[in-house]
Amino acid sequence: MVAFGCLIIIFNEKREERKEAYKCAVPSPASTPSFLHFAFFHFFPINFRFLVFQLLLLCPQIHFLRRSSFSSLRSDKKMESFHRFRLWVFVFLCLMFQSGYGFYLPGSYPHKYAVGDDLWVKVNSLTSIDTEMPFSYYSLPFCKPEGGVKDNAENLGELLMGDRIENSPYRFKMYTNESDIFLCQVDKLSADQFTILKKRIDEMYQVNLILDNLPAIRFTKKEEYFLRWTGYPVGIKIQDVYYLFNHLRFNVLVHKYEETNVARVMGTGDAAEMIPPIGKEGSDKPGYMVVGFEVIPCSVLHNADLAKGLKMYNKHPSAVKCDPSTVAMPIKEGQPIAFTYEVTFEESDIKWPSRWDAYLKMEGAKVHWFSILNSLMVITFLAGIVLVIFLRTVRRDLTRYEELDKEAQAQMNEELSGWKLVVGDVFRAPSNPALLCIMAGDGVQILGMAVVTILFAALGFMSPASRGTLITGMLFFYMILGVAAGYVAVRLWRTIGFGDQKGWISVAWKAACFFPGIAFLILTTLNFLLWGSHSTGAIPFSLFVILILLWFCISVPLTLVGGYFGARAPHIEYPVRTNQIPREIPQQRYPSWLLVLGAGTLPFGTLFIELFFIMSSIWMGRVYYVFGFLFIVLILLVVVCAEVSLVLTYMHLCVEDWRWWWKSFFASGSVAIYIFLYSINYLIFDLKNLNGPVSATLYLGYSLFMVLAIMLATGTVGFLSSFWFVHYLFSSVKLD
Repeated sequence: MVAFGCLIIIFNEKREERKEAYKCAVPSPASTPSFLHFAFFHFFPINFRFLVFQLLLLCPQIHFLRRSSFSSLRSDKKMESFHRFRLWVFVFLCLMFQSGYGFYLPGSYPHKYAVGDDLWVKVNSLTSIDTEMPFSYYSLPFCKPEGGVKDNAENLGELLMGDRIENSPYRFKMYTNESDIFLCQVDKLSADQFTILKKRIDEMYQVNLILDNLPAIRFTKKEEYFLRWTGYPVGIKIQDVYYLFNHLRFNVLVHKYEETNVARVMGTGDAAEMIPPIGKEGSDKPGYMVVGFEVIPCSVLHNADLAKGLKMYNKHPSAVKCDPSTVAMPIKEGQPIAFTYEVTFEESDIKWPSRWDAYLKMEGAKVHWFSILNSLMVITFLAGIVLVIFLRTVRRDLTRYEELDKEAQAQMNEELSGWKLVVGDVFRAPSNPALLCIMAGDGVQILGMAVVTILFAALGFMSPASRGTLITGMLFFYMILGVAAGYVAVRLWRTIGFGDQKGWISVAWKAACFFPGIAFLILTTLNFLLWGSHSTGAIPFSLFVILILLWFCISVPLTLVGGYFGARAPHIEYPVRTNQIPREIPQQRYPSWLLVLGAGTLPFGTLFIELFFIMSSIWMGRVYYVFGFLFIVLILLVVVCAEVSLVLTYMHLCVEDWRWWWKSFFASGSVAIYIFLYSINYLIFDLKNLNGPVSATLYLGYSLFMVLAIMLATGTVGFLSSFWFVHYLFSSVKLD
């Protein structure tokens, strides 16, 4: 409740800022791998490739140690735990030492510029929180580079996020201040160009510029403090008149290059290409590094006649006065528009490793801690209930049962009540067992992907300086963990079928296609809407083909491999026999599904505060980089889901309801319902300016995709924990 109160306070304080939140674009990171080869060495960022190579190098060492360990185990089983401990300690130390000399973030190395070197600004897609549909920068009548528009190499994550990075005509000279630089004069606006400009201004679209991998940032003063935004608006509407920002004032913060830079010491990989190693010609040449990129947009009325005959980068004949508090360039049909800019360089004390601090600074850390404290209180409460179940109820009954002689046990069996009465039905196969196994397998895959991705992000492997790495990493880990999905699904299938291997290929194949198939249908439908709107958020057809190839060539085979090992692994033996005739379930006082649906409120209370910040990052263009908090919340969510499902399973068994399989899954999986309801609430009250049915459909479609993944992950946690609990409960005593 304390955390909820703090969130309400922040919500009210930020309500006015939300009206201007469209000005804030996501400071997305940059990537170095080429997307043209679509192979391992160019498809995934280098930090993932480096980790894979580390694991491959460790495989022979692990294999040798396992052989030596197992040979000693045969002679002395008392040393088993010691050998295993030694093995994993060695693996951990190998990973630590091998990663110690090779760790650096892709795209995060410094670039040294000498005085007078060219600095080229790049442009990203136009973005707006009013529509959530990005568009190409050159879809508007802006100046184009002299050599033509060229696309920047992009990775999979960038393309899926809708980023389209292209070159621009904005050119600077390192540490050379310039003013009144003429860029170009666009011909008279046609009716279509005039209409599209007005539409983009009404929809509050932002222009996103990038210099040396840093997004352009601007500051606005509100009362006594400054607000920071990334990008700048296309224009502004005042009293039914549309004004265009056609003059930009840039301020580039630079820091003198330091010889002791880590990248120079390493002198390997991409850093070696960007920084001349010691001893090479030019390595001692003084230079600077870009540590900040600020922009101030202005609307300036230029004399069209003076711009005639001017070429790009010529000095404008008249001095350009940039006053951000006034606007003077109204747009009209048939009117030409001249674009100019100026740039100043400022030496800063900000060092290169700290240049992203201005983008990643997040307030509200206390709210995150209150959220964690609130979750710990819920966990403690549920843990107390579980402890009571084990110590006072289950253990007491089992201890009393074991102390009786055989005649007394037989008499007690006749007087059994509660959970002991369903001993002959508790492991009866549920309805649609194959579907349950498939959903559990997919849930393990999704949960594993989330844990590993967030952990890597918290450790710094997914730097904001590497644009698209987070999405690429999620896809990479999801495909690799197809082995776990196939193994869990098939082994559960064999357990429910009492060891029968028949049909395991079908189960593994369905596990490989169930969630990806649903996701493919949802995303394809949304992609048609984006295609129809000519948005850069639409996935290109070539990328669609690549995703399908990755699915069928990597994910599906790995899932089948996992299913093969699951079919060969021994199935889990039930501790009790199942009766031929199902036991009649007594009539309940209240619908059991009502209790199952209500159970989702506790897991939702664990994550709803963090969910607010995540939703604001995705849909409001705010920055989210507190993955350490997110990882803690994820662990707490897993614990709460397990406890909630375990308690509800025990309650159902106590009222002689042996149909616990699906109920244990949806007891924790029902949190997805509350997340979807929260998403609708967020759409109505926070994104109330969302423009048009297409944007709302996109939002709801992505939300549906998200809650489906959450339902599978949380439901799997509840089901597996309940399965372990029931197996432990009935294996502790034999009831005939």
